[in-house]
Amino acid sequence: MVFVVILIVLVLVVLAVSYAAYRIPFYHPDHSESPYNLPPEEQYDPYRQSMTALITALDAEPFEAVEIAGYDGAKLFGRYYHKRDGAPLIIGFHGFKSTALRDMSGAGDLARQMEMNILLVDQRSHGKSEGKTISFGVKERFDCLGWAQYAAERWPGRPIVLMGVSMGAATVLMAADLDLPGEVKGIIADCPYSDPGAIIKKVGRDSMGPASIALYPFILLGARLYGGFGLTAASPVKAVRHAKVPILLIHGEDDRFVPCDMSRQIYDACSGEKTRLTIPGAPHAIAYVLDPAKYGQAVRRFLGTLGLLEQTDA
Repeated sequence: MVFVVILIVLVLVVLAVSYAAYRIPFYHPDHSESPYNLPPEEQYDPYRQSMTALITALDAEPFEAVEIAGYDGAKLFGRYYHKRDGAPLIIGFHGFKSTALRDMSGAGDLARQMEMNILLVDQRSHGKSEGKTISFGVKERFDCLGWAQYAAERWPGRPIVLMGVSMGAATVLMAADLDLPGEVKGIIADCPYSDPGAIIKKVGRDSMGPASIALYPFILLGARLYGGFGLTAASPVKAVRHAKVPILLIHGEDDRFVPCDMSRQIYDACSGEKTRLTIPGAPHAIAYVLDPAKYGQAVRRFLGTLGLLEQTDA
C-alpha cells in the first residue's frame, strides 16, 4: 500500500513538473504583443530608431486581411500587401512571441523596393491566429504548407518564396521537405535555430545554468502530454537534408539568442542548392537593420538565381 501511494505521488509530481515545464516555453494564450515592443538588451540601442521606422512604415501600408484554416482547423490570419499584378509572392513568418509587423518589417521594405507582393502571417498562437501552444515549428511547418497551398490556389503559377525570421525561419526550413506546391521556388531563412530542442537547451542554460539540464526531460514530456507534439519530431537540420528548393540562410554574427553557428549547421546539412550570408556585428533578427545594402544584395542575387528578379550587384 505504501508503495502504491509513493508511486501515485511520484506520478503526480512528474505530471505537475511537466505541466509547469510545458507552460514556460510553449503555452501562449495571450496574443497581445505590440510590434513596437523592441528587445530591451543594450546591443539593440543603436538600432531602435531604425527598427521603429521600418515597423511604422509597414504598419501604415494598406493590406487585405486574409484567413485560412490550419491543418487542425485553427483559424490563421494574414496580411496581404499587393505591390504589382503578376509579381512573385513572398510569404513571411515571424518569430517566437513576436509579430509579423516587427520581424518582417525588413522584408516588407525589400518587397516595396523590388515591387514584390508579400503575405505576412500571424503564426498560430500569435496575433489574430488561433491557438495556445507554440511548438517551435514542429506543428507550424504544416501551417506554412497550408499558406503555400492557399497562395498557389489563389494565384496559380505565381512564383512563391517562403521567408522567415528566427522561429519563423525554422518554420519555413522545416517545411522544406514537405510536399510544397510547385509554385514555391525558394526559401529565405534569417537567423534560424538548427533544432527546437537545441535552442530550448541553449536558452535554458543562459537563464538557469546547468540546472536546466534536469528540466529538459520534463519539457519533452510536457510538450507531448499538454502540447500534443513531439519536440524531436522535426528540425531544420533534418528537413534540409531533403530540401526540394534552393535555400538562402542569413545570420547576424553577434546573435546572442540564436548562435550564428546554428545556421552553419543547417548549411552543412543541406543537400541541395544553398547560400549563406553572415552580417558582422548584427544582433538577433535585425541583420537587415544593421546592413540593408548587404542584406538586400544577397536577397536580390538569390531571387535572381531563381529567375524572379534580374540579377544585380546593386
